[in-house]
Amino acid sequence: MTYAPILLFVYNRPEHTRQVVSSLLRNQEAAESPLFIYADQSKTPDNDAAVQEVRRYIHSISGFKSITIIERESNWGLARNIIDGVTTQVNEFGRVIVLEDDLIVAPYFLKFMNDALETYQDEQRVGHIQACDFTKDASLPDTFLIKWTGSWGWGTWKRAWQHFNPDGKELLAQLEKRKLTRYFDFNGNYPFTRMLRRQIAGQNNSWAIRWNASLFLADILSLNVGKSLIQNTGFDGSGTNCGGGGLYDSTLWQQPLPVKLISPIEENKAARRVFEKYYHRTNCFWAKAIRRIKRTLKGDFGA
Repeated sequence: MTYAPILLFVYNRPEHTRQVVSSLLRNQEAAESPLFIYADQSKTPDNDAAVQEVRRYIHSISGFKSITIIERESNWGLARNIIDGVTTQVNEFGRVIVLEDDLIVAPYFLKFMNDALETYQDEQRVGHIQACDFTKDASLPDTFLIKWTGSWGWGTWKRAWQHFNPDGKELLAQLEKRKLTRYFDFNGNYPFTRMLRRQIAGQNNSWAIRWNASLFLADILSLNVGKSLIQNTGFDGSGTNCGGGGLYDSTLWQQPLPVKLISPIEENKAARRVFEKYYHRTNCFWAKAIRRIKRTLKGDFGA
């Protein structure tokens, strides 16, 4: 097997960056995987020291098949960085694995991702591989297909990335015209449509909501996991879009996760209901109000 390149996007979090790289190196496949590191430039002078510390560290990394470092000379922001990096490398290699600096991967993450990218490479209705599960629902199978794309530890192919539409206005118009907003929002239980509206209004700069909507509108599915191979450490207030609350904690699965071709290629409706229930339980008015009160009492003023 030719291993997919790993794209790692870093900025100003040296400890997070060390953690994700260390966890990748615990994967046997790291030694056969090309690593591309995209290091963004400071947005403000306050970030200069941390950005430079990250850059010094990434130049010391070894243990991968090859390491290519792309240091931005100005601040691109995460969305522009990811869109450009994924587009460049997926056009070169045909497939990619994508990570941000606030993730920790399990020891069999790379094996799973490469197996999945190989197994589903010709399945036109599968366009995304997602290796994180935060529902912790025991009823989920090891792998399942769902019409939703998570952005923590993911992979895709050139054929699928061609569906990416960066125009949020056009995506929203199609969702509304086709009366799909409620389904897009997991039966109204999570405000993905509102996230898209905020992206259009410039209130966030999410590439992920546009990728989610792009594949959703194309009726393309994601292969997801029922046992998490990703842990997100960014909910410590260090990220641009991440606050406290512990909503998306996950336990790393420490064993191989087998990849089998699911047939027929269709959405797992039971899995979708798991997500609907999870989002309802964690995002209803009272759940959010109680969380906010608890966090305030603890002195955690994150989102």
